[in-house]
Amino acid sequence: MTAEPIGRYTDGEWHRLHPLTPLLKGGIAFVAGIGIVVVNMRDYFIESFFGNPGVEGDPIRWAADEGYLGIAVLIFIGILLLFVAGFYASWRMHSFRITDEVVEVRSGILFRTNRKGRLDRIQGININRPFLARLVGTAKLEVNVAGQDANVQLDYLGSRAADDLRADILRLASGTQEQATEITVDAAGTVIERRVAELLAPELDPVAVRAESVVTLSLKRLIGSLLLGGLPFMIIIVGAGLTWAIIETGSILPLAGLIPALIGGGTYYVQRFTRSLRYSIAATPDGVRVGFGLLSTTNETLPPGRIHSVQVSQPLLWRIPGWWEIKVNRASTSSTKSSSGIANTTILPVGDRDDVRNVLALLIPDLAGFEELVFSGLESKGGDDGFTNSPKRAAVLRWFSWRRNGFALTPSATLLRKGAIWRELVIVPDARMQSVAVRQGPILRRLKLAGIRIHTVAGPITPSLGALDVAAVLSFFAETADAAVRNGSTDTSHRWRSGELAASGVAASDVAASDVSATAVEAPA
Repeated sequence: MTAEPIGRYTDGEWHRLHPLTPLLKGGIAFVAGIGIVVVNMRDYFIESFFGNPGVEGDPIRWAADEGYLGIAVLIFIGILLLFVAGFYASWRMHSFRITDEVVEVRSGILFRTNRKGRLDRIQGININRPFLARLVGTAKLEVNVAGQDANVQLDYLGSRAADDLRADILRLASGTQEQATEITVDAAGTVIERRVAELLAPELDPVAVRAESVVTLSLKRLIGSLLLGGLPFMIIIVGAGLTWAIIETGSILPLAGLIPALIGGGTYYVQRFTRSLRYSIAATPDGVRVGFGLLSTTNETLPPGRIHSVQVSQPLLWRIPGWWEIKVNRASTSSTKSSSGIANTTILPVGDRDDVRNVLALLIPDLAGFEELVFSGLESKGGDDGFTNSPKRAAVLRWFSWRRNGFALTPSATLLRKGAIWRELVIVPDARMQSVAVRQGPILRRLKLAGIRIHTVAGPITPSLGALDVAAVLSFFAETADAAVRNGSTDTSHRWRSGELAASGVAASDVAASDVSATAVEAPA
């Protein structure tokens, strides 16, 4: 048993990444190249020993015949040493530190880059464990900061160190000034035993979460969601288009165009399927933690107050089993979307009514007590159901959905509902609103209708409604604007450990003093 301080990286000093970082960030391809050269040289010596002339045009055979083999070997060793030196220098020059205010990373050999992310602007912390990194006990840690291209990445850290560092950064971001404590780490067992234990460990740390995952995503439901989602429509559209093309041209050559579509569509659905395996979502003392993945795993903690809007949607065929999907808008985007193919805005890939209730309770706790109104927005066909809906004259513009096109207000959030075929409910916390807009074009003006839009951070969700009664829209504008100012001035969710915050004497106004979330500066060495 050895003692390991949790706060060893948050002492304000500069630290280096895991020693295997150069190998995991590009050295593997270099090692593969070395292997190819070594194999070719081995084949050359074996062929020479047995008198085989070898393959014509082989560069090694040519170098040997021309008397340059020794020089070629020396050049290869020199290149090898240069690459090793470069990898080592890159690792030595890449360092990071965490203070009470920022996460800072500096890197580069010829050109130095310095990136800072303010702790009070953190939108979430993501830990990604690619399969190869899991084998050697390392992980990527990404601090998602509000702003465009503002995230700070630490690739790679030890797997346990990444978990500990996330907890420490969230502790500092929460506003508490508690001192780092020490925990006891069990170092028993061989390296292989520890790697196997990490590979088989659950995605969410039982010690860090308050309870088990509130959603259990079965394999049957996951497959069903793909089959009842956009896949059937894609097959029908592509099949109809190919049939028409073959009939018109009298040739089967259009089938060749099906191959890229199959590869692209198949890749998308395979990535979506594997991304949702081992899905889990649970509450932690520092926010909501979402985990997913089978071989390469990812888990992310979303601190309180970082959700700017929530969308609950239901495709047409999902209405049969009663499934829903939940997405969110955040002030940052994790780079993990490039590897998984799907942005990290999907919080619930597919869930039933109970799953929606449990996830919304984690994302927007202030909605407790308004559950009936929320599910009315999801399931009701319209009418007198607690929502202010479009008038009948709006049917000219909303043929099927005018009865469901409406809004509802709660003391802390605004609900926007629309869609009769593809149902959708958007929930915007009042404290996260940036502005409210009213629009009215010539057609809407003629029908005495107007549209509304709530401005939040950019994302997959656009909180807007059209074809509403003008009087209702003006009332909505006044009430929502007032609620946004009222709730925004009293909101302290960005410093969620309020008791510790008060004890430390940090004012909420100090947190909002700066809009600069992260900076990246490059200068010659």
